[in-house]
Amino acid sequence: MTGIVLTPGVVTLQDLETVYRSAVPVTIDRAAKPAIDAAAERVRQAALGTEAVYGVNTGFGKLASVKIAPEDTATLQRNLILSHCSGVGDETEPAVVRLMMVLKLLSLSRGASGVRWEILELIEDMLAKGVRPVVPSQGSVGASGDLAPLAHMTAVMIGEGEADFDGERLPGAEALKRAGLEPVVLGPKEGLGLINGTQFSTAYALAGLFDAWALAQACLVTSSLSTDAIMGSTAPLLPEIHALRGHRGQIEVAAAMRDLMEGSEIRESHRDGDSRVQDPYCIRCQPQVVGACVDLLRMAGRTLEIEANAATDNPLVLTEADRIVSGGNFHAEPVAFAADQIALALAEIGSIAQRRVALMVDPTLSFDLPPFLAMDPGLNSGLMIAEVTTAALMSENKHLAHPCSTDSTPTSANQEDHVSMAAHGARRLGRMNANLANILGVELLCASLGIECRTPLKTSVALQAVIARLRQDVAPLETDRYLAPDIKWAAGLVSSGTVVGAASTNELLNLGWQP
Repeated sequence: MTGIVLTPGVVTLQDLETVYRSAVPVTIDRAAKPAIDAAAERVRQAALGTEAVYGVNTGFGKLASVKIAPEDTATLQRNLILSHCSGVGDETEPAVVRLMMVLKLLSLSRGASGVRWEILELIEDMLAKGVRPVVPSQGSVGASGDLAPLAHMTAVMIGEGEADFDGERLPGAEALKRAGLEPVVLGPKEGLGLINGTQFSTAYALAGLFDAWALAQACLVTSSLSTDAIMGSTAPLLPEIHALRGHRGQIEVAAAMRDLMEGSEIRESHRDGDSRVQDPYCIRCQPQVVGACVDLLRMAGRTLEIEANAATDNPLVLTEADRIVSGGNFHAEPVAFAADQIALALAEIGSIAQRRVALMVDPTLSFDLPPFLAMDPGLNSGLMIAEVTTAALMSENKHLAHPCSTDSTPTSANQEDHVSMAAHGARRLGRMNANLANILGVELLCASLGIECRTPLKTSVALQAVIARLRQDVAPLETDRYLAPDIKWAAGLVSSGTVVGAASTNELLNLGWQP
C-alpha cells in the first residue's frame, strides 16, 4: 500500500480522515529532521547541566522541585511511563489508536519537543508494520495532557504493555520483536514528550467529527425522502430565502435538497390545490437547523485541524531562543470545546430527524399515509415502536450533549488544578454517532415505505436510487416482522456512506471543510 508523507504544521482534515479510515503507512517529511535534531541536542545539553529544567532533570508535577542526577535520567523517563500506565475501561478502537499515533508524530515533528529522530522512526515503523498498542479508553482529564492513554502507547515502545500484532494480543516486547523492531531506551525528556499532549482527546474528537460529517450528509438524503413521503412543500428550499439570511450551511443544505428532489412526480402532484398552507418545522426548517449544524461542524473541524498540527507537550524547546520553557499547551480546552460543538450538532440533527419520523407514522399529520405505515393497521403495528426507539435515542443524545468542557476537578496535589475533560467529551461522540445513525436508519425505512405508498407517483431519480439500494437488503414492510435486523441494515447503509453514494450526491452535496 502506498504511504502518505505528512508535512508538519500543514496537515489537513482530509489527510487525517485518510489516516482514520485506512491503514495507509504514514511518514513525516524528512525536511523536519534538522529542527528535531537541534531540539534534541538542546535537551541533551540541559540534562548534563546543573540548572534545573522541568522534566529533563527534575521530577514531574508537584515533584518538579526534586533534582535528578544525570545518570538517572533514563530511569526517570522509564518510571514516568510505567507509573502513568494507569488507564482503565474499554480498549480504544484500533482506528483511533492509529490516528492518535499519527497525531503524536505530527506534534513531535514540529521540532519543539526535544526527542530524538529515532523516536519518530519507531512510531512510523509501528504504524507501517501494524504494531498497535492496547490503550484503555478511560483515565485522562485532558490536562496535563492525555497522560494515561499516551503512556499505554509509549509502554509498547519501551518493550512494556500490550499490543496487537498480526491478529494476536502480545506483550509489548514480543510484538516489537515479531515485527522486527527494537524497543527504545528513552533519553532525557522523551517519556514526557510522548505522554504530555492532547493526541488521545484529539484523535477521538476527529473520529467523532468525521463520522458526524458523514451522517450530516446522509441526513440530507433521508430528510429529502421524508419530505416527499409526506408530500411536503419544496417552497421553503427556494434559494432566495436562504440568500436573505446568508449562512453558508443553510444555503448549501437547501441547494442539496433541491437537487435531490428535482423531478419528483410526487412533488409536482400537489404543487397546486394543496389545502396545507405550511408544513411543520421539521420539514420547513430543515436547511436552517441542519445548515447550522454543518456550520458548527466546520468550526469544530477548523479547531481540530489546528490542534492536530500543534506542539502540545511541556516543556517546549525554543531552539532559536536557546530556551526550554514550561507552558500549558497540553491543556485540551480547545479540543473540549470542539467536542461539545460536535455533540450539539449530533443532538440537533437527531432531534429534527426524529420529528420527521414521528410525522410519518402519525395518521393525523402524514397526509394520508397508513397509520404507523402499517399496510393493515390494527392487525399490524408497522413502524410504531421503531419510532419509539428513535425517541429513546434522540433523548439519550440530548443528555450526552451536555457540555463536558464546563467541568473541572483539581488533580496531582492541586498542581493541575483546572482541567478540560476533553477525553471523555470526545469519547462520547462515538456513542452519539451510533445513536444518530440508527435514527436516520429508521427515517430511511419510514420515508422509503411512505414514498412507495404514493405509487404510481414516483420520487426523483436520485431518491429512487436510494430506495432501490435499500431494497437490496431490506424488503418492504407488508406485514409485521422481526424489525431489529431491518434497522441495523438501514443504519449501516447510512453510516457507511452507501445512502449518499446511491443518490450520487457526492457532488450535489459538495459540503467541503473549508470555512
